[in-house]
Amino acid sequence: METQTGHVLKSIHSRNSFHLRSPSLNSLRLRRVFDLFDTNHDCIITIPELSNALTLLGLDTDASDLDFIIKSYVKPGNSGLTYEDFVMLHRSINEMLEGVEDEEDKDEADLSEAFKVFDENGDGFISASELQKVLGKLGFIEEANEMGRVKMMISSVDLNDDGRVDFSEFKDMMRHLQ
Repeated sequence: METQTGHVLKSIHSRNSFHLRSPSLNSLRLRRVFDLFDTNHDCIITIPELSNALTLLGLDTDASDLDFIIKSYVKPGNSGLTYEDFVMLHRSINEMLEGVEDEEDKDEADLSEAFKVFDENGDGFISASELQKVLGKLGFIEEANEMGRVKMMISSVDLNDDGRVDFSEFKDMMRHLQ
């Protein structure tokens, strides 16, 4: 089973569709991710919830791949992942993907993938309207409904004052947060 799981994870990784690894993803951040994915707030992430969350983030993943991976982490009697299961899944994915790329390449790839989630039109910039859409998709309705707040978020990291965030500015912001 371990070999098949490794094959599935590498297949998903090669399609750039399933990254939960990041050295800076500490337990607080991981808990936030869990809470975002747990849309009905029952402290369990089901396959449909996980699939929906990944799709909303633009990370299309085959449901059968997800089901195969997740089943081995779900405790008997549960309908999905508890937070503890989610942490174990995260650790396992990190371990399996170790050595795929060197550390700097992993950080750059993670940042690039995160940037692409926000850069919906693929023009190399995150505009206020793109940020607003992604915030809405992630459930930050209050923030998404106030364009003034969204523009303030953009301007806080927009170093060249062009009204949008490029990849370099995004990397600076993310590294500063780490």
